[in-house]
Amino acid sequence: MSAATVSSSPVHMDRYAGGQKWLMAGGGLGALLTLVSVAFLFMGDADAKKVAGASYLVGFAYWCGLSMASVILLQIFHATRAKWMVVLRRPVEIMASTTPLFLALFFPLILVMKSVYSWVDPATSYPAGTPHLTETLALLAHKHPWLNPTGFIVRGFLYIAFISFIGNRLFGWSKKQDSTGDVQLSQKQRNLGAGALPFVGLAMTFAAFDWLMSLNPLWFSTVYGVYFFAGSFVSALSVLALITAHARGKDSVGTLVSVEHTHNIGKLMLAFTCFWTYIAFSQLLLIWIAGLPEETPFYITRFSSGWRAMGIFMIFGNFFLPFGALLSRSLKRDPAKLGIVAFWILLVHLVDIYWLVLPTFSPEGPSLASIGMSVAAFAGIGLLTVAFGVWRLRGQYAVPVKDPYLADSLRYRQP
Repeated sequence: MSAATVSSSPVHMDRYAGGQKWLMAGGGLGALLTLVSVAFLFMGDADAKKVAGASYLVGFAYWCGLSMASVILLQIFHATRAKWMVVLRRPVEIMASTTPLFLALFFPLILVMKSVYSWVDPATSYPAGTPHLTETLALLAHKHPWLNPTGFIVRGFLYIAFISFIGNRLFGWSKKQDSTGDVQLSQKQRNLGAGALPFVGLAMTFAAFDWLMSLNPLWFSTVYGVYFFAGSFVSALSVLALITAHARGKDSVGTLVSVEHTHNIGKLMLAFTCFWTYIAFSQLLLIWIAGLPEETPFYITRFSSGWRAMGIFMIFGNFFLPFGALLSRSLKRDPAKLGIVAFWILLVHLVDIYWLVLPTFSPEGPSLASIGMSVAAFAGIGLLTVAFGVWRLRGQYAVPVKDPYLADSLRYRQP
């Protein structure tokens, strides 16, 4: 046997063959809800189409951001050469491998560009009589080399394609190692994970600028991309917590995950809950201190009477409640209780994305129509993403069975 080959595995399991209900029922319902969300894009007057497009963007940004953050999480695990998480790596690989799905889901966003993004047709979006019209049009003309439809479309596909390539390359090497046991594949994953990490981070940052921040083309924040990443990253960790808590059937990863692994997931969730709060507060504080007229309207709208309750809810729901819960050591070592906190974080992240997008189109406050369409897009795209992930997992092992450090991961104990 070659020194670079592992001939056996410390675990004995068959390739995963479950998930049929998720594929059929979940995928079918997800496709139906997504089609309904796309149909809304062509119904009603111009204002209705704007709200429908913004609602679709909520679902797209939520799940695409989570998938991109999963690629970064996978890269971080490889870059740090963390042995404890090897048993958890396959779920993260599956989450990361769903990114190609968003190449198709990006098309509806292209169809509603003119309705959603005011910079596409400034003459229509800013009619005569708009305050400071001359200055506004001059600023948009200055930004036109970047904010133009062709650039938006090309960059959007490049962001998704590049991050998809990294995530699927890492997953492909991991699957190959399951068959060959070649330990050199571990080094390749480490090299690519570490080397591509800055570029994936930049791609996700600019995706946030293009898809979300440009909804308000005259407003800008240098930490907006980090804000989007932080919320998506803690959500990716929350999905991992839910998977390990509930994937307990035959040939599933949950049967091999110990409370030590669950504890580490909980600690990471706590850390990035604090990180999201730090970035959110930094952005708010800097804009409030500066008091510049081109920056403050973003928060003036979101803390006006119509949106104030949601803004206050974000402060408590996104920080104080999960922070207080995750301080508990016993909770972080209980998969079921940690799963409840993870579900809450995922729910509040949806509110966060909605709060970022919809005030641009409904400054007076949220409407039942926008909430309903946002939930439909969220559920439809989410179910499609889950079904796609299950499809990617079927026929594969639920853990990297021939990773040379799997035995170390299974023996892991808190230091």
